[in-house]
Amino acid sequence: MSIILHYLILLRVKALREIGVQLGKKDWNFNVDPCINESSWLTPKLNSRPLYNNSLFCNCAYPDSVCHVVGLFLLGQDLDGVLPRALVKLPYLKSLHLTRNYLSGNIPHEWASTRLEFLSISMNNLSGPLPSFLGNITTLTFLGIENNLFSGMVPLDLGKLVNLKNLILSANNFSGEFPVTLTNLTKLMELRISSNNFTGRMPDFFRSWKQLQKLEIQASGFEGPIPPSISILSNLTELRISDLVGEGSKFPNLSSMTLMNRLMLRSCNITGSIPSYISDMKRIQILDLSFNRLEGSVPDLSGLEMLQFMYLTRNLLNGPIPDWIKDSGNRLQLDLSYNSFSESYDPACRDAFKNLFKSSSGRDNLILGECLKNVPCSEDQYSMYINCGGSATTIGNITYEADNDVGGSAKFFHENENWGFSSTGHFWDVDTSRYDYIADNVSILTMNESELYTRARLSPLSFTYYARCLAKGTYKVKLHFAEIVIRDNRSFYSLGRRIFDIYVQEKLVWKDFDIESSARGVDKAVVKEHKANVIDNVLMIRFYWAGKGTTAAPKRGTYGPLISAISVEPDFSHDGKKKISIMVLVGAVVMVLLLIFMILGIVWWKGCLGGRSSRENELRGLDLQTGFFTYRQIKVATNNFSAANKIGEGGFGSVYKGILLDGTVIAVKQLSPKSKQGSREFVNEIGMVSGLQHPNLVRLYGCCIEGKTLLLIYEYMENNSLAHTLFGPADGRLKLDWSARQKICVGIARGLTFLHEESTLKVVHRDIKATNVLLDRDLNPKISDFGLAKLNEEENTHISTKIAGTIGYMAPEYALRGYLTDKADVFSFGIVALEIVAGKNNMKYQPNENFVCLLDKAIVLQQKGNLMELVDPELGSKFSKEEVLRMIKVALLCTNPSPAPRPTMTAVVSMLEGGTVVDELNIDLSIYGNNGWRFEVLRNQLVQSPQPSSMESQSLAQSSNATWMGSSTSA
Repeated sequence: MSIILHYLILLRVKALREIGVQLGKKDWNFNVDPCINESSWLTPKLNSRPLYNNSLFCNCAYPDSVCHVVGLFLLGQDLDGVLPRALVKLPYLKSLHLTRNYLSGNIPHEWASTRLEFLSISMNNLSGPLPSFLGNITTLTFLGIENNLFSGMVPLDLGKLVNLKNLILSANNFSGEFPVTLTNLTKLMELRISSNNFTGRMPDFFRSWKQLQKLEIQASGFEGPIPPSISILSNLTELRISDLVGEGSKFPNLSSMTLMNRLMLRSCNITGSIPSYISDMKRIQILDLSFNRLEGSVPDLSGLEMLQFMYLTRNLLNGPIPDWIKDSGNRLQLDLSYNSFSESYDPACRDAFKNLFKSSSGRDNLILGECLKNVPCSEDQYSMYINCGGSATTIGNITYEADNDVGGSAKFFHENENWGFSSTGHFWDVDTSRYDYIADNVSILTMNESELYTRARLSPLSFTYYARCLAKGTYKVKLHFAEIVIRDNRSFYSLGRRIFDIYVQEKLVWKDFDIESSARGVDKAVVKEHKANVIDNVLMIRFYWAGKGTTAAPKRGTYGPLISAISVEPDFSHDGKKKISIMVLVGAVVMVLLLIFMILGIVWWKGCLGGRSSRENELRGLDLQTGFFTYRQIKVATNNFSAANKIGEGGFGSVYKGILLDGTVIAVKQLSPKSKQGSREFVNEIGMVSGLQHPNLVRLYGCCIEGKTLLLIYEYMENNSLAHTLFGPADGRLKLDWSARQKICVGIARGLTFLHEESTLKVVHRDIKATNVLLDRDLNPKISDFGLAKLNEEENTHISTKIAGTIGYMAPEYALRGYLTDKADVFSFGIVALEIVAGKNNMKYQPNENFVCLLDKAIVLQQKGNLMELVDPELGSKFSKEEVLRMIKVALLCTNPSPAPRPTMTAVVSMLEGGTVVDELNIDLSIYGNNGWRFEVLRNQLVQSPQPSSMESQSLAQSSNATWMGSSTSA
């Protein structure tokens, strides 16, 4: 390698190091050239919208024969730094994708000199004005800044970006008029400017954007009407305009848009009839014309075979309901609610795909529609209590009725005699399922009456709860809210803003209501009260999303109104109170009887169920920083725990692969109800891992605690365990080259450094081994299985504890005397490092008269001065001898029989990365003497430890697949 080439590589690594520091990225490995195995630039699939990505792309085909970084993709990494000024030190960078992080600050002025073509900084915490110098990056073809806090006017200089094809400005705080200079963007194919505060009429720029394919202008602040020039956009496949204020207009001329597949003109104050030319849009899948003033009949759209969703909600449509709608069956999900049709459609009352709530104008249907015409009220009602989206629950002396119907995009629920709901809309940009209309909380709730807030009803557009048979009078309406989806931590999960409107008796009561802001945090309850007058025996409460807020954080499709519970009580005296008093008296008698039965049964309860209950209470009492899943969610994700999804078996129980409804792949660790030891370790693992976040620790998504069911839900690791990769079956394992092994070893060391020295909780893992190191898609190592971990308070020099670990990995002082410090983990790490070099299992290594395990062989070879004999033959000659010798020597330092001379994990990382010279003077071989100490340690482990767990007793091929399970022994 020439001196110049070596110098250029050093500059590249230095630049990336600076970028990593500024971004807050701490897990990059700079020991190897990041472009070492890259031969060409791989174009990513930008339209796939991945949640997570951690990739660097190089191009080695430049004339100077030097590899250059051309792409940096860091999606969903929760980076909490700033946009890096050092980006200019990568002059060949073309694509930068920093979506879904927690970056703050503004865009650095140094970026003006870059040659970026693709720039996405969407879904971050960036603020300030959008700088005009962005207009200098004329190479840009894609600019995405959605879901940030940018404010002020859109700079005129963006008009210089003449090569721009995609401009995404949605969900910010932009104001003022939209700049006329953007008419220069004649190559524009996609424009999204929703949820901003622009002023004035919708701009009439469409004549310049003839190549436009996707246009989204929802709740942008613009006034109507829609400019007639929109008719020129014949290439549009997606048009979304909603929530225009001010002047309305006739239906715009869209007849040239025959390529349309998704059309939304919602709440635009459009008058007139629905044009028949829509039947020429043969590709259309979604048609939303709701919340306008459209009149006349519905045209014949029976020829639109691809049409799946049609929303005509809240218009003035009249005439008969067309036969083609009646005959469409479940092919078409249709909402005709709140219209004035001359007839009702009786079968639709129980049609799961059509909503005709208040859709006809007959005298008997003015209130709630034909479906309730023949359901007379048996008596006056004076209250209503609904646990929205949840099961029946009792709070004090009030029972909230269950409301666990799954809902839907066009749903009229009326099975309860005295109340029901009407729901319309589906979540755009995601594959909507029937489970998307009920939200489950993602953490442990601690507020009072938490039973009301564990689940909530959702809608992507509008839904109405109605109470019928109420006596005339004034009622106190209480609406219970808690934000249980968006988080408040330093991650992209906290970047969502849920904003919606609330109507009571068709009067706007709360506009732009924000649950998190009103409750001053997430997972906190807020109750809004309003007095409503009932004169026709019906009370209606409507929740409407007017297009404001975010739609992509923490994941795309997170928006719309959310309600946890509703209570309605009279604000007047009535005879019904006498009935209530009698009911209270009867209830008191019943309670006394129940109390007697409880006293008689308490002894049996303590004897038979006390253990299980205490375990469940212990789990529920944990202050978790993770999600809380329902058993139903996990059952769906794992296909009812099918055998095909089973990926392991271990001391805790079984492990399953699963896929959540948002597409997230998970691993589910299932605790066997027969495992008493496992129960303790399960509690310990939740408590430990929930408070630990690091790139080299496996990520705990959450847990499930329902009755006897105890589940841990982890991120799924595509490449199984290090044990499986190193010494699993040859036909099913990956081939690790040396750079991958070096990366894995350093990653494990970094994870232990965090546990021992950097975390708020100082943790000794106690069971570091190759089966407890998991590998993700990019072979990044992550330490797992914290069931045996112990907290180490800083003032304690050590912990005296029972022995619990795995044979062959335990440090001598711990195995012999139960003396536990973080140096026990250092010893275990040393064993794993030797296994990484040799590709052999420490305890499975074939013994002879000179050594009993891999560590013994390393010591023997060290004495002979022939450490290279330890290297895995599968590596051939493709490795750095310097790095291999360094790793072996570090491993020998770590496995010193005495804990004191062992290095800290910080020192280990520095030595492995070449920052510190390995001090061979610390490797005092005289300490080892003959093999006696090693036999003593192994014999003591075997005598004191019980029989190995089921996983340890299985063949290596099986045990290495139990990636997610505890495989430890304890005494």
